[in-house]
Amino acid sequence: MLEFIVGKYNFWIYIILMMIGFYAMIAKNNLVKKIIGMNIFQTSIILFFISIAYKKGGTLPILYHAHAHGEQAYSVAEYINPLPHVLMLTAIVVMVATLGVALAIVIMIYRKYHTLEEDEILKASK
Repeated sequence: MLEFIVGKYNFWIYIILMMIGFYAMIAKNNLVKKIIGMNIFQTSIILFFISIAYKKGGTLPILYHAHAHGEQAYSVAEYINPLPHVLMLTAIVVMVATLGVALAIVIMIYRKYHTLEEDEILKASK
């Protein structure tokens, strides 16, 4: 059991990062801290998907000079699947866009209420 836990240490790190981000989003009252928690949460998910796409001993799915050397049979199991990496690049773009929009909204909230504390904003809006 201990070998399993130690052998999968990267997954435990991602779970810890995810829980830190989730805690910050739920428990903190400051809006900037909530946004940072959301960013940590998103980063942990991206790291998780990149790590499960890794294949030990795998190679890139690119054939160099395949026609020059004649027809050869290649095993698909030897290749790394590039799809998770491409999807995570898209997720990074979405994460940065989400962060930018969230910070712009926080700036507008601060200009209106002169605070970033959620409780004070809720009291002032009533």
